[in-house]
Amino acid sequence: MGVFKDASEVHVYLGGIFEKAMEDTELSAELAASGVVLRVGYTDPESQITVDMPNRKVYAGPCDLSPTVELFMSADMGNRFWLGKVNLPVAMAKGQVRAKGPVPKILKLIPVTKKLFPRYEEMLRAGGREDLINA
Repeated sequence: MGVFKDASEVHVYLGGIFEKAMEDTELSAELAASGVVLRVGYTDPESQITVDMPNRKVYAGPCDLSPTVELFMSADMGNRFWLGKVNLPVAMAKGQVRAKGPVPKILKLIPVTKKLFPRYEEMLRAGGREDLINA
């Protein structure tokens, strides 16, 4: 069993960090400029987040948008990434994260996402989920 209880909890936290990014004028502008529609498929529990960066929207669950890039990983891996504990290129090389589409577009966004690491930890603390910080 993974660190998240169910798909709705994955959406609250792993989807929520993307929502926080879209609320930040500077970060959302950087992400929108990428032109990327990112879909992340999580396992354990099965869930999906789609981030329409150009239109600054986040969708939890299945949606009709066609992604530019898709990432596939466990929800635990997603949690660890947002805590700054996962080097995405290394995780991809090890097969812990799989990608479909133009990977360089996602790799170019890593410096922007790193700005969200402290906010993710704050979000977990605010939600009473300190257990996820050490997971």
